[in-house]
Amino acid sequence: MSSRYGDSTRSLNAIDNQAISGQPVAPQAVLAATYHLSGDESGALDSYGRSSNPTWRQLESALAELEGAAGARVFGSGMAAISAVLRALVTSGSTVVVPADGYYQVRRYAREDLAPGGVTVVEASSARIYDAAAHADVVLAETPTNPALDVIDLHKLATICRDRNARLIVDNTAATPLGQQPLSLGADAVVASATKALSGHGDLLAGYVASNQPELLAVVERHRLLAGAILGGFEAWLLLRSMATAGLRFERQCQNARAVASMLARHPAVRSVRYPGLAEDPAHPVAMAQMRRFGALVSVELSDAAAVQALVERSELLIASTSFGGLHTSVDRRARWGDPVADGFARVSLGIEDTDDLLADIERALMPSR
Repeated sequence: MSSRYGDSTRSLNAIDNQAISGQPVAPQAVLAATYHLSGDESGALDSYGRSSNPTWRQLESALAELEGAAGARVFGSGMAAISAVLRALVTSGSTVVVPADGYYQVRRYAREDLAPGGVTVVEASSARIYDAAAHADVVLAETPTNPALDVIDLHKLATICRDRNARLIVDNTAATPLGQQPLSLGADAVVASATKALSGHGDLLAGYVASNQPELLAVVERHRLLAGAILGGFEAWLLLRSMATAGLRFERQCQNARAVASMLARHPAVRSVRYPGLAEDPAHPVAMAQMRRFGALVSVELSDAAAVQALVERSELLIASTSFGGLHTSVDRRARWGDPVADGFARVSLGIEDTDDLLADIERALMPSR
């Protein structure tokens, strides 16, 4: 679709880019495990639910459209997508770089599943990933990082990888394809958890791999078939249905994130704030160069764990919840999950509430008890 269109137009039209007379306007769910086979035993496009599904194909077409990719493959979760593409690219003797300051489960997977198979795993922070990439076969980068919200210069990293014929995978979950398109900056593949902003309703798990390399997509698809980490037909339909409003939701979430980050940065109860959209944020120059929107996440440090708990308890709008990208503004104290952050560090995922209501609510909740 033409880049002249805005995010809501792109999101809406991505789910139904073919107008066929007599066909439903809304996407339809195909909930099938088995299909009728032809009598001549010729290969059917759909034969068994673990290998293919018409709703998958419509969803994959929409995801590829939004990511600017030649194709996409959907999975039952973001981790299923990440493990599939890593399995497709690394072998015994390979060196793979994973984020030291990104989603902690990726590091656990690399340590516990890849390393025992003879893969050298290097954990590199966003500041060190460029040096680590110079000695790697595969690099998995997450930007903005979760939960600190550092931003990696993808053009610089892709150049380093290309110079040594390494493969670059970018986790685009936090930015979403509406905020950033890593393939256009030189990545070989994009992975993401569609559980988050693209779905946005907190009611399903899904992930995907997108790429402009057909051979890579073929290997990933083969892994999905054999490992069985598939997305159910109903979940695929729910995600497809939700993506029609992704542009609207993400626009409000980003608006709320910028407003809340600006307010928190001036608040005396707040020790520090990170948001790539703030001019004073150290990640802002790189974010400006490669991101169209700065995302719905704000990281904030309060005095201690009790202060984070009090913030949620005093608020009328905030919920305590992990994950992010949902309709409701949520607060997640990351030290509880083992992230190497201060006890008072929290990731705030902004929802779609009215901006003024959120600002007033959070300011009230941060006031000291009397």
